[in-house]
Amino acid sequence: MIRTVIFDMDGVIIDTEPIHNHAFNTQFAELGISITAAEYATFLGRSTRNVFERLKAQFNLPQPVETLLQRKRELFNKAFDEDAALDLLPGVRTLLEDLRANGVQMVVASSASKATIERVFRRFGLAPYFTHVVSGEDFTQSKPNPAIFVHAAAVSETPVTECIVIEDSANGVAAAKAAGIYCIGYASPHSALQNLSQADRVVQDFSELSAPEIQAI
Repeated sequence: MIRTVIFDMDGVIIDTEPIHNHAFNTQFAELGISITAAEYATFLGRSTRNVFERLKAQFNLPQPVETLLQRKRELFNKAFDEDAALDLLPGVRTLLEDLRANGVQMVVASSASKATIERVFRRFGLAPYFTHVVSGEDFTQSKPNPAIFVHAAAVSETPVTECIVIEDSANGVAAAKAAGIYCIGYASPHSALQNLSQADRVVQDFSELSAPEIQAI
């Protein structure tokens, strides 16, 4: 029986991916580097730190990684605050309410920074739903490394066999499976280049899920 659901955040709870895309591409233009759509797709699920560590080496960027991170965060925060239409993905709050009503523990395990997670939680009142928040900035390696999900299961005090992960990226699905956790892939319209074939199940909409069904997995 499933006792804990581990949610990715970006692209699963809230669709901040277009905002991340805008921030990254604005910064790439500032840096004078060109990233293809296919290469950008490999960034999804990875921490921003890991992305810039890779790009710094690839393009011999002179700026420290911390400087690159801070600029990306500034661009993201500005776009996030100015987007009045931004909301949780359809069906997410209903699913969160259903899981809470049925006594299912919920944890966020996101590659986003703690500051970004806090910003999303504060704007959309998400704190009451989740017992723990795990940020990718605390790990040296990003998804597809399974460390973040192994840690999320550990802090929730739930065996991995009694957890599920909900993910929208190929890196995230791979990380969940490497951690030995059942994975539901969410086929986000903004993640069209993501290969979710490793997921145990793929859904197009969160209305396809319910707490009793999840508990019975």
